[in-house]
Amino acid sequence: MVQIIPNKTPKVIKQLFSNYTWDFYANNEKKLYLTFDDGPIPGVTEFVLTQLNQYNAKATFFCIGDNIRKHPEVFRQILSEGHTIGNHTMNHLKAWKTSLDMYINNTIDCQNLIQKYSSNKDIQQIFRPPYGQISHTKFKALEELGYKIILWDVLSKDWEQTISPEECLQNVLQNAQQGSIIVFHDSIKASKNLTTALPEVLDYFTKRGYVFDTIRF
Repeated sequence: MVQIIPNKTPKVIKQLFSNYTWDFYANNEKKLYLTFDDGPIPGVTEFVLTQLNQYNAKATFFCIGDNIRKHPEVFRQILSEGHTIGNHTMNHLKAWKTSLDMYINNTIDCQNLIQKYSSNKDIQQIFRPPYGQISHTKFKALEELGYKIILWDVLSKDWEQTISPEECLQNVLQNAQQGSIIVFHDSIKASKNLTTALPEVLDYFTKRGYVFDTIRF
């Protein structure tokens, strides 16, 4: 079965799954919300941080716990530069192929590492399910633990090896609007497209008066 993932999340999907956060259209502010999944990864994450700093942009990083464990110095750099951290499970688990107990425990393990390496012990609990996979049962369990589920409005599809950096860029430029949550990946796999598209996205929207902000509740 081929899973077709649109570059922009259809309105009907957002309405059907309204318990999840897809965008911040209602804020009525000229802001965009860049998010980066799967890090921290030396080199790639540091490239992202350098680009963000050049435009005084802030972002939200949905980190894999095992990568935090391997690269705590890069994780601390994300925090020290004023960005927000989200949970992306300890081992990038697929919700549809993982038991409830394993999935929740894996998420808690990741959150414990986030807390361990963060000087802010009151760090918020925001969660993005790997692959965008979530079930009602797992959602309710995470909600009871205090997590807010963050999905997206726009996918850059930077991980797709079959698209060019220019196509990746256009996925964002043609679909992002005020309040959009945009997904990039600070991963080796995505770096070919990311390193070209991200600077262009930052430049394009900054020149048009947009502010890049973190996701906070």
